[in-house]
Amino acid sequence: MNYELICSKVIAVTRLTGNFIRKESMNFDANAVEFKGLNDMVSYVDKSAEKLLVRNLAKLIPEAGFTTEEETINTKGLMYNWIIDPLDGTTNFIHGVPTYSISIALYEEDKPVVGVVYEINRGEMFYTYKGGDAFLNNKTIRVSSRPTLADCLLATGFPYYQFEKQAQYMKLLSEMMQKSHGLRRIGSAAVDLAYVACGRFDAFFEYNLNAWDVAAGAYLVQQAGGNILNFTGGDEFIETREILATNALIDGEMLEAIKRTFNS
Repeated sequence: MNYELICSKVIAVTRLTGNFIRKESMNFDANAVEFKGLNDMVSYVDKSAEKLLVRNLAKLIPEAGFTTEEETINTKGLMYNWIIDPLDGTTNFIHGVPTYSISIALYEEDKPVVGVVYEINRGEMFYTYKGGDAFLNNKTIRVSSRPTLADCLLATGFPYYQFEKQAQYMKLLSEMMQKSHGLRRIGSAAVDLAYVACGRFDAFFEYNLNAWDVAAGAYLVQQAGGNILNFTGGDEFIETREILATNALIDGEMLEAIKRTFNS
């Protein structure tokens, strides 16, 4: 497979869908929202964008399966599978906060080979493919080179359901606030990961995320020279639904704090 060619076609599909989402945002009615669960919202924009993505991606690799957030389709391919989030940052979109993205990953035999994250309102296309570098709008990107937590800017997300670990998480946030340049909470995990990949953030951590939230962004970080771990230092971040993305230089400091906090 020509991964670079597939990636370029995925970018075209992503831009088309991004144009649809941007147009709908101009006259979006916040009353046209459904609830999938506690604080878990979805709109016709999410569903329509997902159908548009699926229809066009299916043309690229007809035998590929799909894992999708809105479950407009869920199939398992023998070799190739798309993992897509049509609108990562739905809560931001609904409230008119202009940070949300499209996240698309292609897996080949359970390994990522293409990753695309499109931050729609800034027009920033982050992408990578097997055998290539990581890019932002045609420019190569790398993770940061800051070697100590004290010099770093971190990103995280706050759980909006399953609050069993909230007390430990708040302790961790308090420690990170004191030991770094600060914490940011953008509201789109895909964007957070893309920002780690290009060096804007030095690390990102969150739990209770799904495959479609992190598959593409995690691959971007890895291809840009960073590390993707779970909260115990393993690499099963999708299975455990815990993710720590770093510039590969502050892993030790971050993991020590995470392990101590969650085991206390």
